[in-house]
Amino acid sequence: MTGSEPSSVEPPVPALVVETVETDDPGPLVPLLDRGNPLLWTRRGYGLVGHGEALRLEFTGKRRMLDAAEAWQRVVAAATVNDPLSRTGTGLIAMGSFAFSDRSRRTSVLIVPSIVIGRDTDRSWVTRIGVGALPDPVVPPMQPYGGPFTVALRPGTLDADGYRAAVAAAVDRICNRDLSKVVIARELVGSMPPGADLRRAIEALALGYRDCWTFSIDGFFGSSPETLVSVDDGSVSARVLAGSAARGSDERSDEDAATALATSPKDQDEHQFAVQNVLASLRSHSPNVTASEMPFTLKLPNLWHLASDVEGELTDGSTSLDLISALHPTAAVAGTPTAEALRLIEELEPFDRGRFAGPVGWVGADGDGEWAVALRSAQVDPDGTVTAYAGAGIVAGSVPERELVETRLKFRPIVEALA
Repeated sequence: MTGSEPSSVEPPVPALVVETVETDDPGPLVPLLDRGNPLLWTRRGYGLVGHGEALRLEFTGKRRMLDAAEAWQRVVAAATVNDPLSRTGTGLIAMGSFAFSDRSRRTSVLIVPSIVIGRDTDRSWVTRIGVGALPDPVVPPMQPYGGPFTVALRPGTLDADGYRAAVAAAVDRICNRDLSKVVIARELVGSMPPGADLRRAIEALALGYRDCWTFSIDGFFGSSPETLVSVDDGSVSARVLAGSAARGSDERSDEDAATALATSPKDQDEHQFAVQNVLASLRSHSPNVTASEMPFTLKLPNLWHLASDVEGELTDGSTSLDLISALHPTAAVAGTPTAEALRLIEELEPFDRGRFAGPVGWVGADGDGEWAVALRSAQVDPDGTVTAYAGAGIVAGSVPERELVETRLKFRPIVEALA
C-alpha cells in the first residue's frame, strides 16, 4: 500500500489476528534478531524485536505520515486482538521509518512483524500476528552470529572541502537574513562484505549507546539520542537536542567542554530555535505543553549535547503518528524558518537524505508509541551499499571547519560499529 494523493476509494486492508502472551525474560534482545531482516527498537536493554512481516505498508510524498496514520486506523479497525497484558508495546504494533523529505526516493514504511518479542523492566511477552489466523506458536531460535567484518566508509557526494563550502554558503545566507538556522548534512558510503551479519554492528550500538534509541528497520539502523515524540495514555513527551561539543580527553577537560557548551551563545541560540519549534508544533494538540526551564548537558560516549525535555497532556486524541506528522521536520534537523531551511538544504546537499533525520519508532493499536529522530544512522541497501549520515546546525556564528569536525564526531557511532 503506497500513500500518494488521497483517493475516494480506500484500499482494502487485511484482517489481522493478534495474540499476546506473557513469557519468561528472554534476556538481551539483539541476539534474538533475525539475521536476514533485523527489526529492533531498544533502549537500556528493553524494547521490541520483530520477526517476519505480517503486513508491510509503504508511503511516499508530502502526505506520507498522514497517509500512514489513516492506514493504521483502518488496519486496527479490521484486526482481532487478544491482549490480556494491555500495556505499552503489547498487542498489535507496527515498527516504522519515514523519509526526511517529501521528495525522497526512499519509501517510508510501517512493518507489522509476524512475531514480536517484548521486554520491559518487570515483564516480557510474545505477540503473534497473522492475516486471518495466527502463525505457529514458535519463537524463532537464536541464530549464531556471523564472523567479524569491517566496512571502510569514505566521503560521498560532499568531501571535506565541499562540506566547508556548503557551510560557508549557509552562513552567508543566514547573515543576509534569509533564515536563522539551517542543518547541513553530509554522507559517507561503503560496501558490506558478502554474508556480513549486521547484528554485530547493531549490538555494538546497543551496548555502546545504552541511553539512546537503538533501532533497525528495513535495513536502516542506528542509535539516536533524540526523542521526537512519545505518547503514553494521553501524555506526550519529547527530548530536544541542539548544540553539541566533543567530550574531553580527561575529567577536567570533559567538565570544561560541558561548561563551554552550556554557556555558548551560539549553541544556546541554536537550541532555543529547536525548542520553540517543538513547543509551537505541539501546542495545538497539548495547550499546556512545557519545556525544561533551562537546557541541560546530556553526556554521550562521543559528545555533549544541549538537551531540553518537553512534556504535556493531549487534549485532542492525537496518536503518535499524528504527532510525528505535526512535528517533522523539527528545527533541530531542518532549521528556522522551516520552509526556507528545507529549500536551502535541497540547494546545498547534493544527495537524498533518505530516512536520515526522519521519524523512526513504533506505534500501537491505541495510537501510543515511541518515535526518535533518526540520527547516528546508516542505510544498508540490498546490494550491500552502506550510506551513513551526519549533520550540523548552522547559525550566524558557525565556522565551517568546526562544523566539519562536529560531523566527524557524529559519524563515530556508525563508523566504530562497522569497524
